[in-house]
Amino acid sequence: MSETVAPRPSNWNLPNALTLLRIVLVPFFIWAFVADGGAYGPLRWLAVGIFVVAIYTDKLDGDIARARGLITSFGKIADPIADKLLIGSALIMLSAVGELWWWVTIVMLVREVGITLLRFVVIRYGVMAASKGGKLKTVMQTVAIFVYLLPVTPAVSWLSVLALVIMLAALAVTVVTGIDYVVKAWQLRSAGRSGRSSLQAKG
Repeated sequence: MSETVAPRPSNWNLPNALTLLRIVLVPFFIWAFVADGGAYGPLRWLAVGIFVVAIYTDKLDGDIARARGLITSFGKIADPIADKLLIGSALIMLSAVGELWWWVTIVMLVREVGITLLRFVVIRYGVMAASKGGKLKTVMQTVAIFVYLLPVTPAVSWLSVLALVIMLAALAVTVVTGIDYVVKAWQLRSAGRSGRSSLQAKG
């Protein structure tokens, strides 16, 4: 008696639609931030609102996908891309207006792009799943960016200090988890090559 194979979920589903919405919101976020022109007025608040909505869709699409069994290959690829577009654009905008040191943004972006490329390099040996440290990194980056985006930050000294402390903590986690991913990629590659050599020897 043959086993019944469950059909693969269609890419046309709610979680993927939310992921696409997050990508679509990125240019609107950038527009609101730039249009504010450093006035810290309604448009800056609009940028904050768009950022919050976009971040919430990240949690929502994951919860729905897992609860309804709607995890797809498209979602696995598009979801992290959407996250990187949103967080990356926020970091660049904050640095462009002088609210965040460029070197912090550059380190974070190099880490994100580097680990993404590394995943593709070692994919023939296996998939590097997101670690708890990687998820913590994303949460800390998100919180730090949110505090930086608040229009009241420049006027409230303690809030500025809080934003800086959270961002530096996020930077530390970003670097540490980046190194961890490199080590895991090396181990995955080494294990894959060892397995391939064993098969060739048996053959």
